[in-house]
Amino acid sequence: MLKVYNTLAGNKEIFEPMMPGKVSMYVCGVTVYDVCHIGHARSALVFDVIRRYMDYKGFEVTYVKNFTDVDDKIILRAQKEGVGWKEIAERYIEEYNRDMELLGIKKADIEPKATDHIEDMQGIINGLIKKGHAYRTNGDVYYRVKSFDGYGRLSGRNTEEMLAGARVEVDEKKEDPLDFALWKSSKPGEPEWSSPWGGGRPGWHIECSAMSMKYLGLSFDIHGGGKDLIFPHHENEIAQSEAYTEKTFARYWIHNGFVNVNQEKMSKSLGNFFTISEVFEKYPYSSQVIAEVLRYFLISKHYRSPVDFSDRGMSSSHAALDGFYAMFQKLREFKGQEITEPKEDQAIKDAMAECKTDFIDSMDDDFNTAAAIAGLQKLKKEVNTYIDKGISFETATEVEE
Repeated sequence: MLKVYNTLAGNKEIFEPMMPGKVSMYVCGVTVYDVCHIGHARSALVFDVIRRYMDYKGFEVTYVKNFTDVDDKIILRAQKEGVGWKEIAERYIEEYNRDMELLGIKKADIEPKATDHIEDMQGIINGLIKKGHAYRTNGDVYYRVKSFDGYGRLSGRNTEEMLAGARVEVDEKKEDPLDFALWKSSKPGEPEWSSPWGGGRPGWHIECSAMSMKYLGLSFDIHGGGKDLIFPHHENEIAQSEAYTEKTFARYWIHNGFVNVNQEKMSKSLGNFFTISEVFEKYPYSSQVIAEVLRYFLISKHYRSPVDFSDRGMSSSHAALDGFYAMFQKLREFKGQEITEPKEDQAIKDAMAECKTDFIDSMDDDFNTAAAIAGLQKLKKEVNTYIDKGISFETATEVEE
């Protein structure tokens, strides 16, 4: 029985999709203004593993992961380089896809771009205005946070704590400091689209609401992303989406932990990050080996826990993978030998069955890859022992497969 940790509930819950046998999942993708670092790689890998395990469990998965291709950071990067904002966005979408291919991460079923869904966003904004959840002011449109009673449920905050615990920039256009932009009026040189409120562009939060509901419906099963998105991004998504539809937006909220360097979150703003391409240049192995080592390293901890990136950690992951490959080589060499009395066939088959059961139990327990890997390591040791004692060609083949 699959259980997932639901950030919204604050505990593990039995996973029950809205439609039996089908899973709808939306994950916030990258803002394409720069190359990706391994924090982005971890998030992509976490949800790749979740998607693959859902496939393995027999679910029909519809996986949507977006590109935020219009944003203040993209505009600033374009201005700095003296090129168009579209050029920046397309460049880094290509870079992202190349990095994901290197890492062996499957493409999502649908990978929408924000700029292809402006009309969908405007429709939601217009609906929120009509319902009194949003208001116009000088070409901008803001969401009225206090109009939504459930605001703060995901992050576990109330509005008073948000105001007291954060430095909120004063903006005379807002009715309340916590209100956030749904539509931003355009400034000279910035991208703009026509709208009932004047030329402008969407706010970040409305983009994901529009794209997720466009492809998965007004309510869907899983919404995912990094822990840094819980507030304000995902909190705001819930507020605007549920105010608009009057339905539950996403049933399960899944958030992965950070990649740290020296116990600090890896991020572009802190300047302590390694890009994916830098990792591939850093280690003296083939691209395929580095990809496998990095994947192993990133899933060696539970997805909700932080993982500290280091040469030591990568070296340990490399050694662990070498151990598995050495076992496979031993099996291949062994299969060429004649064993007249295979003494350990049943023992190794029992060990494999136990490992499979433990693996499924671990993955069913909130996708616990760390425990699943520990089970595989245990099986590896047992296989090496049993090979030396004698197993049949057929059993050796079964183990290898």
